[in-house]
Amino acid sequence: MKIEKKFQPFTVLVNNFGFNKSNSYCLKKISIKLLLFGFFSLSAQDTNSIENIISKLSIEEKIAMCHAQSKFSSSGVPRLGIPELWMSDGPHGIRAEMNWDDWQYANWSNDYVTAFPALTCLAATFNPDLSFEYGINLGEEARYRKKDVLLGPGVNIYRTPLNGRNFEYMGEDPFLAAKMVVPYVRGVQENGVAACVKHFALNNQEQWRGHINVEVSDRALHEIYLPAFKSAIVEGNAWAIMGAYNKFRGQHCCHNKILLNGILKDSWGFDGVVISDWAGTHNTNEAIYNGLDIEMGTPSNKNKSVRFPYDSNFLGNSFLDKIINGEVSERVLNEKVARILKLMFRTSLNKNRPYGNINYESHYKTAYDVATEGVVLLKNSNNLLPIDISKKIRIAVIGENAEKKMSSGGGSSELKVDKEVSPLYGIIKEFNNATIEYAKGYSSDDNQNNRQLKSKAIALAKDADVVLFIGGLNKNSFQDSEASDRKAFKLPYGQPELIKEISKHNKNMAVILISGNAVKTSWKYDVKSIVQSWYLGSEAGNAIASILSGEINPSGKLPFSFPEKLSDNGAHHYGEISYPGKNNSQLYKEDILVGYRWHDTKNIIPSFCFGHGLSYTTFELFDINTNKNKYRLNEKINVACKVRNIGNVEGKEVVQVYVGKENSKVKRPKKELKGFKKVEVNRNEYVEVNINIPVKELAYYDENIASWKIEKGNYIIYIGNSSRAIVKEIKIKIL
Repeated sequence: MKIEKKFQPFTVLVNNFGFNKSNSYCLKKISIKLLLFGFFSLSAQDTNSIENIISKLSIEEKIAMCHAQSKFSSSGVPRLGIPELWMSDGPHGIRAEMNWDDWQYANWSNDYVTAFPALTCLAATFNPDLSFEYGINLGEEARYRKKDVLLGPGVNIYRTPLNGRNFEYMGEDPFLAAKMVVPYVRGVQENGVAACVKHFALNNQEQWRGHINVEVSDRALHEIYLPAFKSAIVEGNAWAIMGAYNKFRGQHCCHNKILLNGILKDSWGFDGVVISDWAGTHNTNEAIYNGLDIEMGTPSNKNKSVRFPYDSNFLGNSFLDKIINGEVSERVLNEKVARILKLMFRTSLNKNRPYGNINYESHYKTAYDVATEGVVLLKNSNNLLPIDISKKIRIAVIGENAEKKMSSGGGSSELKVDKEVSPLYGIIKEFNNATIEYAKGYSSDDNQNNRQLKSKAIALAKDADVVLFIGGLNKNSFQDSEASDRKAFKLPYGQPELIKEISKHNKNMAVILISGNAVKTSWKYDVKSIVQSWYLGSEAGNAIASILSGEINPSGKLPFSFPEKLSDNGAHHYGEISYPGKNNSQLYKEDILVGYRWHDTKNIIPSFCFGHGLSYTTFELFDINTNKNKYRLNEKINVACKVRNIGNVEGKEVVQVYVGKENSKVKRPKKELKGFKKVEVNRNEYVEVNINIPVKELAYYDENIASWKIEKGNYIIYIGNSSRAIVKEIKIKIL
C-alpha cells in the first residue's frame, strides 16, 4: 500500500512528468521553470478569466497547446505557470509509463497499478453504485500517477462478437451502457481527473478501423450508438471525449462535422475538449473547423533526426501558417485554447483536487466486488456448482487460462500490475481440503504439442470428481485485442474438441470462460455448468474461486447476447457489406435491431440471451403492476414488483423492465430495456422494487423532423429477469 506525500523531491517531480533518464536533459529545464514560476501560481483574476489568459499567449504557444508534445502529453506554457496536460490509457487501469517519443515502455519502478475488471464485467453487474465506486478508485490511481486525463471509459456498442475491443466496452444495449457510464465518469472526475469517453463514434470493429467508412441511418445512430455518449456528456458532465479512427459518412470521426460540431458541441452543449485518437487525424482544414481541440498520436514528420517532430502535425505548423497568413481567424484557435484551459482548471490547475493513492486495499476490494458481481452463471445442471469446500474431493483444473495472466496484452489497455491472482492459484487457496491437479490441455503457443497436452488433460479428468475447464479467449492478436478482430466465432486452440472429449470421460465438468466476447457454445450440452467470468483484473483468481465455492452467490447478467451461430447476429446476417465492409465502406443493414433487439424481433433463439444470469438460489417475482394504465407525455410509468428468495442462500437479482409498442406505425424492436434494479434478498424474505420510466423515454428518433417523437397508443410493459425470461406483460396506453 502506498500513500502519496504532499511534498516530493525534485527527481520524483521530474519522473512524474513522464520523463526517463535518456530524454530528461532539456525537460529538466521545463520542470525547473515550473517550480520557479509556480505550478499553480495563476492569479485569481487569471483563474476567473480564460480570455485574460488567452490574451497573454502568443500564437505559437496557443498552437502548441492544440497538439501533442510527446506520446501522452500536450504542451503547457511555463512562463505563465500553465502546466502540461498528461494523459493515460486506459478504461480499467492506468497504463505503465511510455517513453517520451516512442512506443517503448520507460521501465519505471513506481508505475505498478491495480487492474480493475474490464468494462464488460462492470456492465454485467447491472449495478450503477458499483460503477461509481469503480470510477472513484480508478480516478484515485490516475491522480496518484499525476494524470490529468484518463482515456476511458469506452461505450461503443457491441455490434458483432468478432470485435476485438468489445471487452473494453459496456455491451450491446444503449440504455444499460448509458446508466453504467454516468457514475463511472462522475467517480473518476471527483479526483480532478478528466474522463475521456471513447471512441466517438461507431468504432464497432477493429478490422480496417483506420479507414472503414460507416453508413448508418440517423435513427440507428441516435437510438443505438449515441445514447451512452450523450448520457456521459449531459448527465455525467464528462470533461473530454475521444474521436474514433473510422469514418462516418465519408469523413474521419476525429474531425467529423456532423458528430463533433452538429451533435456533440451544438446539440448536446459539450463544453469539454475533443481529443483525437492516436494518429486519428488526417486533414488540417477539417481538424481546424470540425471540432477537434487536441491532436494526439504519431507525428506526421517521420524524420527520426527531429527531436520533437510534433510541430509537423495537422494542428501544428500548418495550422500556424494558416493563421499567420490570414486564411484562418485566430478566433478559431482561441476557441480551442479556451476549452483546453477550462479542462486545466478542472484538472491540473485545480488546487483543491486530492492527491490520490494507488494499490490500496480498498482498490482491491472494489476490484473483487465488481468481479464477483459481474461473473455470470450461464448454466448449472444438477447443481454441480457450488463445490463444497469442506469435501475432500479430487478436482482437475484444465486449461491454459487457469494460469495465464490477462492484464498484459490486448493493446492500449494492457497494464503493469502490482498483483494478479490466477484462477489456478485462487482455486488452490479456496479449496484447501481438496486434491487439485492441473493440466494445461491446450496452448495458444503454436510451438507446443497440443496433442500431448490433450492426452494428459483427458487422463487427469478421468479420475477426478469434478473437472474445472478454464478456457475461453485471451488477449493475443485476433482474440480480444485492439487493432484486430477475431477470425472465428468458435473457441480457439482446439478447445471445443477438447471439451467434448473430456465430457466422454467425466460428466461433472464446469467450463469457466474467460473472455470479453461471446463465443460459439455448440458444446454446451456436453457440460453441466458454464460460467462467464470476463477479464477480472488483479483479483481474478480470488473472485472466480469465491463463485465456484459459493462464498459469493453469482448475480451477474449478460450485457450482450450469445448467438447460436454467427449468422444469427444481425451484423453478420447480411454478409460482408454489413461486416466487415466492402470497398472500404459498410452499411449497418440491421439498423436499430442490434443484439437482443434482433433476436427477439426476428424470433431467433440465442444460445444465451441478453440479461441472462443464474443464481445458487431461486427468486420469484410477484405482485407486479403499474401505478395506472394510462399516461400523458409528462408523466412517469411506475413499475412495482416484489422479489422473493425461495431458495436456501441469500443472493442478488436484477429486475428488468422492457417496453414494446403495439401496432407501431414505424419499425420498432419487439422490446427494449427501459429500466432495471439490482436488489439483495435474504432467503425466505422478499423486497419491494419500484422502477420509474419517464414516458418521454419511449420516444423514437423521427428522421423526418430530425428529433425525438413519442408515438401515442398502446404499449406493452415486459417485466422479468432477462430479455427472454419475462414473468408478466402489462398493457398501458400513452394519451
